[in-house]
Amino acid sequence: MSTHPSEDVDRPAAPPTAQATSDGFVRGLSEAIGGPLGSHAVRPEARPGRFWTAARIILALTCITLAFSWVQKSPCQTGDWQKNIQYTRFCYTDVLALYYAEGLNEGQVPYKDHAVEYPVVTGYFMGALGLPVHAYGVKHPNINQGQWFYNTNALVLSALAVVTAAVILALRRRRPWDAAIFALSPIIFFTATVNWDFLAIGLAAIGLYLWAKRHPLWAGIFFGLGAAAKLWPLFILGPLLVLAVRSKTIDKWFWAFLGTAGSWILVNFPVWLLYHDSWLRFFQLNSERPIDWGTLWYVGRYLDGKWHSGGSGDQGPFQWLSNHVPTLNIITYGLFGLACVAIAALALVAPKRPRLSQLAFLVVAAFLLFSKVWSQQYVLWLLPLIVLARPRWGAIIAWTVAEFGYFTAFYAELLGAGGKPVIPEGTFVLAATLRIITVAVLCGFVIREIWRPELDVVRQTYQDEDPDGGYLNAPDQRFVDRLRQAFRIDRTAAPASESSSSPEPATT
Repeated sequence: MSTHPSEDVDRPAAPPTAQATSDGFVRGLSEAIGGPLGSHAVRPEARPGRFWTAARIILALTCITLAFSWVQKSPCQTGDWQKNIQYTRFCYTDVLALYYAEGLNEGQVPYKDHAVEYPVVTGYFMGALGLPVHAYGVKHPNINQGQWFYNTNALVLSALAVVTAAVILALRRRRPWDAAIFALSPIIFFTATVNWDFLAIGLAAIGLYLWAKRHPLWAGIFFGLGAAAKLWPLFILGPLLVLAVRSKTIDKWFWAFLGTAGSWILVNFPVWLLYHDSWLRFFQLNSERPIDWGTLWYVGRYLDGKWHSGGSGDQGPFQWLSNHVPTLNIITYGLFGLACVAIAALALVAPKRPRLSQLAFLVVAAFLLFSKVWSQQYVLWLLPLIVLARPRWGAIIAWTVAEFGYFTAFYAELLGAGGKPVIPEGTFVLAATLRIITVAVLCGFVIREIWRPELDVVRQTYQDEDPDGGYLNAPDQRFVDRLRQAFRIDRTAAPASESSSSPEPATT
């Protein structure tokens, strides 16, 4: 029998938690169909021979959402973007645009013939799918190469989205309906194939699963591959380190670090060695990029414009930073670093060891909140993490509405960029501000549940264990208690047996 507390394999199976009993928002909606499932009802998953289990329903819903997403992007698939159809139909995708911009339609090899603006795993992915499409197009000139390239990418990225849903299900075997938040999200519907972000998300999700199953080296390998596709999976090592220090499992973290560093170096080294200037393009571009649409800095610059002309000698702080990008870089990195220090301090002095997904969400969200670049598809980074960190429908729906508002306002801004504005600039800034506020509010809710773990519904279901923790589910080191005493933190969390029967707090 397994002695690992984080694994459910050999212990008596607990019945899955129904969302209608654990989530106030869903409980209210369930009243329209008779209310939550009763304690004496026969649960669907208990019926022998039943095909449509919760997991299969979630995976099917994910596939349906992705299919609708493909239909939504279909007006842009041919590449005939006349009259700004890519903005009026909300179907713009970098995948198709960069097939031509990166020279794949001419058979150019990424990095060798063209300096790709993305990390190497994304570049490898583009080349692995794009070059065969070009070769086939040379033999069959009647095909639309761009459409074939987009559809091939959409198929693989959708498969990675399904993998992500499967990982959420595997990590929440007692709470399978949490994954429905991911499966039904309009965020996937609108942004699944805007860029190659699901490549990094799928790799990072597999890494989280392997860590939870106590394979730290393999987890690190997938974190490294994810970081070589998009940088953010690297941030997961920070929460892992802090939690490993608290639980005295630093040796396990070290294996994850070795796996991350090793896989990242292995996939980067050939391009670094052979095409060094092309390899540097990603880092140079990020250091040179100015303030981007919809960021905190963009909002601040707009507000500065209400009181300052922006000319020499009459600039607000955000206007000045807009013209001094190196200083802006230092400030953004500094604020992110301070946020990470604050998250680490919270993790060390919290009444109970925070869950890995809670800290991972806070770190990635802090990176986006303080970054000078916040592309529309970056919202996908947060979606699986918030589902694992705080599976509450109400707050996530409010955030999703704000993201949809920003999405539509952003496309309206793009439509008016070359001519007459479609919406007032203030409307776009308001949409961006609401997006920033809702992400900050989600962070506040996660912090509250770290500080008051009796409010954490995942902790209630798993009797205070972290289903994502793996080796981290170990006793705290003694210095944690001394830290609390030094800061006069005496708060103790209610036992899981008490908190699970207490009235459910209202869901925002």
